[in-house]
Amino acid sequence: MLTHPTHEKLLALKLNGMAKALEEQLNMADIDDLSFEERLGLLVDREATEKENKRLTARLKKARLRQTNCVEDIDFRTPRGLDKNLILALAGCQWVTKNQNVIITGPTGVGKTYLACALAHKACLEGYSSVYKRITKLFNELNIAKADGRYGKMMMTWAKTNLIILDDFGMAQMTADQRHDLLELMEDRYGQKSTIVTSQLPVEAWHEAIGDPTSADAILDRIIHNAHKINLKGESMRKKSNSLHQTDHLG
Repeated sequence: MLTHPTHEKLLALKLNGMAKALEEQLNMADIDDLSFEERLGLLVDREATEKENKRLTARLKKARLRQTNCVEDIDFRTPRGLDKNLILALAGCQWVTKNQNVIITGPTGVGKTYLACALAHKACLEGYSSVYKRITKLFNELNIAKADGRYGKMMMTWAKTNLIILDDFGMAQMTADQRHDLLELMEDRYGQKSTIVTSQLPVEAWHEAIGDPTSADAILDRIIHNAHKINLKGESMRKKSNSLHQTDHLG
């Protein structure tokens, strides 16, 4: 175990990256070939990398993405109306910087959640906080928070999150309380943060899913007005994948 006093002080100060780099330097035979500035630069770079890796790990843990996908793994070969240029532009995360939204619609299994999580994963890599929520679970969590007094704090936390995924929008008609909660959330986020909404329903059918015309107008105005729209088509990617596996097995 290395007992160099500077190494011990770095550990005590929780500068673990610098401590690891110093330990490596002290075990390098040709370390004296480097100048003081070069050695110090290596220590600082290592500490910066270590801290950023920890922050990234924390962001991904808090995001609780349903799928851990990378933009680089998105399948552009399967015909499903996916605009590669748009996806690559979104991967730059300027839309998050500009507090814009993304709407992803299409039939079940076509890759809406996969795409949403890939964009959120890229946002995490770029330093933005993200969180994934199925909209039914979001409403359930808010109901529980109202009962135990955490509602205001929870809404404030979600209002400050750079990117929220609302998955499976419109699966059931909303209640009055749910419409109120969603409107409050989108009001807090509009023009301030970004939201990805996925739905099997086309945008034209969202009014009916929300239920009340006045609330629907207010909610959708805050979602659609500054949103990039992606309408996926085709058969289920899961169904296709299962068919390929069965074919490989038979072969």
